[in-house]
Amino acid sequence: MKIERIDLYHISQPLVSPFTTSFGTQLQRDCLIMALHSEGLTGWGECVATNDPGYSYETVQTAWHILSDFVIPAVVGQDLQEPDDLARWFDPVRGHPLAKAGLEQAAWDITAQRDGVSLAQKLAQPYTQGPRARVKVGVSIGIQASPEKTVEVIGGYVAQGYGRIKLKIKPGNDIAIARAARAAFPDLPIMLDANSAYRLEDAPVLQQFDELNLLMLEQPLGYEDIYDHSRLRPQIQSPLCLDESIHSADHARYAIALGACDIINVKPSRVGGWAESRRIHDLCLKAGVRLWVGGMLETGIGRAAQLALASLPGFTLPGDISATDRYYVPDITAPFTLNREDSTIDVPAGLGLGVEVDLERLTAVTLRHQSFT
Repeated sequence: MKIERIDLYHISQPLVSPFTTSFGTQLQRDCLIMALHSEGLTGWGECVATNDPGYSYETVQTAWHILSDFVIPAVVGQDLQEPDDLARWFDPVRGHPLAKAGLEQAAWDITAQRDGVSLAQKLAQPYTQGPRARVKVGVSIGIQASPEKTVEVIGGYVAQGYGRIKLKIKPGNDIAIARAARAAFPDLPIMLDANSAYRLEDAPVLQQFDELNLLMLEQPLGYEDIYDHSRLRPQIQSPLCLDESIHSADHARYAIALGACDIINVKPSRVGGWAESRRIHDLCLKAGVRLWVGGMLETGIGRAAQLALASLPGFTLPGDISATDRYYVPDITAPFTLNREDSTIDVPAGLGLGVEVDLERLTAVTLRHQSFT
């Protein structure tokens, strides 16, 4: 199918509540949305780069530049057979996985529509086990003003039906928060996410979490590090999860070889797309490393694709794929809602992503738009 046109949108939406991590506080979220057109079909993708180069060196501005000047011109007019084709067309552009992943997501969407299947079904084609209809999810809570406020916020989400809580931490906002949460909710699966805020010398601090029976401790050390995590892992009892360190299936292979982690958080955008995410899935499934799908405050477009990935057999831990009202009211698609009885969200069963984009809402939140033919 010939790629006839690609539309690129820079959008900005206010968050329902401020979201604070070791990187800072977000009040609104910018991202890039792209629409890939071919043979009367439209595939949608989301580039999760935001305004600041905190989590990644990519921002909405750098991603717009890379997409509009290099990646999209390399794709428009091409004959798309399968999403893997894009890796070859992207090859001259080194790095910039968030930008590439957004366009690759659109390719997965449109080819799944062409094939008459959902994205979850298309991703699951290599496996004997089909995609799950529902996936377990949790909620990520930013750093609060006090341990008491943290407990209050957790209680609100537990009341909504969330069965797994992730707390953001950083030096000085860690031990007291985690202890208060565990004391208030002794049986609740709780994990901590440091977003690379600690160093190996902080191992004595991180050892204090061992008493709390955590689900996992996520990315405590450097965002490019694998080796120091391999040295930290024998010093703590909490299962160790890598996030920012894993940029590809090769990085996952290095981490497994070094014994650097027990768990990997797969953010498809961070690793360059859904094809690479599936490679990481297969590698970890074989090695016995547990997996879950991470989130970047996605709109319904990105959220639908996350759910499809999380439906694969190797993703056994609850993902950061909260209901839409955790972040946006309204969103640019129909909302995703939490199944309160089991802390799950339904995987879209329609063709492709299985969501309809609200074009009127998209226009209302668009700061810049450009078409490429």
